[in-house]
Amino acid sequence: METPETLRYTDDHEWVRLEDGRATIGITDFAQSALGDVVYVALPEVGTEVARGATLGEVESTKSVSEVYAPLAGTVVAVNAELSSVPERLNADPYGLGWLCVIEVAGGADGTDLLDAESYRALTQS
Repeated sequence: METPETLRYTDDHEWVRLEDGRATIGITDFAQSALGDVVYVALPEVGTEVARGATLGEVESTKSVSEVYAPLAGTVVAVNAELSSVPERLNADPYGLGWLCVIEVAGGADGTDLLDAESYRALTQS
């Protein structure tokens, strides 16, 4: 499983790329593999305010439906609308074209309390 060193992770299998007060969010390679073939993605609307741990959306696969949770609090400023017509991008490129949304992070959170790559790998290998 791929686990980029430059990202932060949650124990719910979301990844976070922090840049200039914004967080790009997606699901990990481990998560997409466990889900199987993704057939539908529900995303929040731009402008939605989310609390840390709140539901951001959901991913439906041929196996199950899984909620995606906000790893940080903030306001949604962009969504990957292409996933509505090409949901399989989550399987093919979870850390690139399969990103879900971008939030403007509230309160200056920097994500240092999220898991680093080594900690996330340990979580998924236990």
